[in-house]
This record gives sequence, C-alpha cells and structure tokens, in this order.
Amino acid sequence: MSDITLNTAAAGSPEAVPRQPPTTVVGPVAWLRTNLFSSWWSTAVTLALIYLIVRWAIGFVDWAFVNAVWSVPDNQTQACRAVQGTGACWAVITEKYRFILFATYPYDEQWRPALVCLLFIGLYIVSAMRRFWRWELAVVWVVTLAVIALLMWGGVPGLTYVPQERWGGLPITLILSTFGIAVAFPLSILVALGRRSSMPAIRLLCIVYVELIRGVPLISLLFMASVMFPLFLPEGMNIDKLLRAQIAIILFAAAYLAEVVRGGLQALGKGQYEAADALGLSYWKKTGLIVLPQALRLVIPPLVNTFIGFFKDTSLVLIIGIFDLLTAAKTAIVEPAWQGFGIEVYIVVALIYFCFCFAMSRYSQNLEAELNRHRRR
Repeated sequence: MSDITLNTAAAGSPEAVPRQPPTTVVGPVAWLRTNLFSSWWSTAVTLALIYLIVRWAIGFVDWAFVNAVWSVPDNQTQACRAVQGTGACWAVITEKYRFILFATYPYDEQWRPALVCLLFIGLYIVSAMRRFWRWELAVVWVVTLAVIALLMWGGVPGLTYVPQERWGGLPITLILSTFGIAVAFPLSILVALGRRSSMPAIRLLCIVYVELIRGVPLISLLFMASVMFPLFLPEGMNIDKLLRAQIAIILFAAAYLAEVVRGGLQALGKGQYEAADALGLSYWKKTGLIVLPQALRLVIPPLVNTFIGFFKDTSLVLIIGIFDLLTAAKTAIVEPAWQGFGIEVYIVVALIYFCFCFAMSRYSQNLEAELNRHRRR
C-alpha cells in the first residue's frame, strides 16, 4: 500500500526528479575501482607506478626547468658545463634553432623557408576541412606549391637564387613528405585497382611492382636513386638529387598504400559491386562513385598510420646527403662547443615530429567518426 502511495505521489508531482546511479557503479570512482584498484595486487601495482611516475616527473621538471640554462653569451658554454647532468642546456636551441630548422639556407633569406613551412601548415588545415573538398582545392594546391617552389628557389627579381644543395631542415621534411604522399596516394589507388584487374598483363605488372618494392628497405631505394640511377642516364644528363630521392619515396609509399587500398576493396561487400552493375554504370563511374568512397572509408586508420610512418621515414634521406630536420639537428651539435648537449636538441626535434604525427592521428579519428556516423544510428 505504501509503495502505491509513493508511486502515485511521484506521478502526480509537477516535476519528477530522476534518480542518479550511485558513484560506485558509474563515474570516475567506479572506473578507478574497476581498472586500478580491483584487488590488492592491482592496487599495489598502481601505487608503485604512481610513485615511479611522480618521481620521474619531479626529476624531469628539475632537469628541464628548475636547473636549466636558457641562454649563454657568445657560445660560452661554461654555465651549461657546470649544470651538465643536473640541468638542461636549452641555450643550444636558442643558439642553433635556425640551423636546425633551415640548415645551410642563407641566413638573410631564411624568412623564405619559414614562410614555406607556414604555407604547408595552412595547406594542411584547408585540405582537412570537408567544406573545401571541391575541385577548387586542386587549384589551391597547385598555386600554393608553385609559390613554395618560387620561395625556395628564388631567381626572380627581389629573390636571390638558392640552389637545392643549400636547402635543408624542416622545409625538406615537409617537401618530401607532402609531395611523396600527394603523388603516391593516387598512384597507389591505380596499382590497387590494377591488382584486381581482369587483364592478366596489368595485374601481373602491378603485382611485380608491389612485391619488388615492398621486398627491399627504403634505404636501398634511396641508395639506388642516388648512386646507381645516374649511371643509366645518357651522358650529360643529370637529375637533381632531391628529385631522385622524392621519386624513390613516392614509389616506396605507393607500393605500401596500394596494399592498404586493396584491403579496403576486398572488404567491401560483393553486393555493392552488383548494385553498381545493375545501375548500368561504367567501370570508372562505378569505381569512383560507389566502390572507392566506401573502400577508403573502411581503411582510414591504416592509411593514416602509413602516412605517419612515411613522414618519419623522410629522415632516411641523410644516407644520400640531404639535410632533413633530423640530419640538421645532428649536424648542429657537431661543433665542439655544443657537443654533449644532444638530448635537448633531440627532444625539440621529437616534439616537432610529434606535433605533426599527433595532428594526423587526431584528424583521422575525427574523420573516421564523422564518415561512419550513419552506422551507429
């Protein structure tokens, strides 16, 4: 009788207040109890890890900030030597940051590669916005890349000519990775389609290309492009070293991306192909309008993972004498006055790589969630 009275009173009230679940069932406290303190063994491991993390964090703060040296006058590194082992010497960054970022590019002209880096970042941001995914975006890419080439080379009134041998640092890393991925991706789609072609010659050619390229490391391709390839050119003909490295990276990336795209094509249901055929679409319309959009949506995570890997693999061009970001950082601490302070330089370079790679990773997660939103309905 009392239960009926309570229910009737609650139903007749103007606003029924919903009851919240207890904090021991849902929420942060429940998560901690379930994942970190579910047993005495789990509690002991959690407390030990917390102790180690806190101790490491305190030590890192002391080394990186409290005892750090931020600047020294005229390469006088005595202050850095005095705190070596107990404090960081960030003065090596303030003194060598231009060389790390732009290598041997003329000092007075380094505003040009700095502007190139900003143009690349702006191009990435615009390309990531779905509202700009129209044919005009291709025009933006062509115009931006032409401006980048003009800034790096110069040779026009107002801009001093700078040969490619003087290029280096972050612009080289962005050039190799951006051009490499931008050209390798459409090439990989053609190769993936070729591997599934009904024409034996095309299918065999694509299989041989993929298996041959994937069977050797990138270093060997760069070495072949730098040393062996010029031997097969006609006498008097010479292709720039940077262009040869770019071609090797494109071919290498396309072979790996082709297998990722082929996986997406195979994962697509057979009914999609049959439905497209039933509509009477041609092969290219069926592929471009129905098959490829769905296949690429399925393989966004492995595609971006491959992009991130190739962005970092551009550091291998040091084997052919190209000064990318990592190579420039290594060269910056060759000077005797700054030897022994490589940790600080490598931390800064690692942060730069992390920023670009983390941005790609987060964007891929958001894009995948947005494109697959209809599946959760």
